[in-house]
Amino acid sequence: MRMRLLFNYISELSNQVEGFCIIKSVQQKSNVKGADYLDMILFDADGEVNAKLWDYSPDVFGSYAPQDVIKVRGTVSMYRDQEQLKIDKIRKATAADAVDMMLLVPSAPVASEDMFQSVKLYSERMTNPELKRVTSFLLDRYSHSLSFFPAALKLHHAVRGGLLFHMLTMLETAKGICTTYRKLYPELNCDLVYAGIILHDIAKINELDVNDLGIATGYTAEGELLGHITMGCNMLAETAREIDLDSEITMLLQHILLSHHEKPEFGSPKPPMFPEAEIVSTVDSLDAKLYEMYDVLDAMDKKTMSDRVWSLESRKLYNHRLSDSDE
Repeated sequence: MRMRLLFNYISELSNQVEGFCIIKSVQQKSNVKGADYLDMILFDADGEVNAKLWDYSPDVFGSYAPQDVIKVRGTVSMYRDQEQLKIDKIRKATAADAVDMMLLVPSAPVASEDMFQSVKLYSERMTNPELKRVTSFLLDRYSHSLSFFPAALKLHHAVRGGLLFHMLTMLETAKGICTTYRKLYPELNCDLVYAGIILHDIAKINELDVNDLGIATGYTAEGELLGHITMGCNMLAETAREIDLDSEITMLLQHILLSHHEKPEFGSPKPPMFPEAEIVSTVDSLDAKLYEMYDVLDAMDKKTMSDRVWSLESRKLYNHRLSDSDE
């Protein structure tokens, strides 16, 4: 826990700090003298700290719960070689505080509003009216959830706004691929690639159980029983009926959704069977693997080898950290 990143110091000499954070847990306990106190774990995007609230009124315990965003003032001390915060003042955050959630919850590195507008542009610039219509319809329908949903429970892009970030980085990667390969294969339909990327994981909004902070706490019953690939195909079929989408377009998009994990052992009942589906599947795998690689590498020293990484097929990673200036 790095306290200086979690709070602003009011006084360096007295170790007084003040700032916003989130309650991870709160318990009412008693000390050896029988006096009640609140024992809390507080966290933000950089870490967590144990905190104590002494001499509180009985109604305070019921006022605070896990996931509450709060503002606290207190004094930092060391207890058993760990930093601990003695809370002097505490209150819930309000809308007037305009708290930046990117500072409190591990988040995508780009603001959700900016990412959504960038993704929306890909839809608006489509020349195929059917692909433009279905992507615009679903982006608008799920715009609120997209602003904070992670892309996974534990693996790649499992951060606030991660689903949108995964979508955007895939679109930008696919744009380069499409630009190159359209010169070789003019029949390649870039709109179909972009639409497939926008829709390939959108059913995770119904698969994952996500709180208002953008933290996935588990799977919904539908998510456990069906999974986002099946749910995505069902969602697309329902949407197609709702907006009277062209049947050929519907089938092509459903195939992209069904095949984007490439193999049955990874959850796809069909392999990619046309070029646009292959691009979506390949870019999805690349983006997920690079995210997980850098997640591991960023925590390593230079010129060291990692332990085996289960999510990367139990590979070890080497952190060379060769910069452009070294080439």
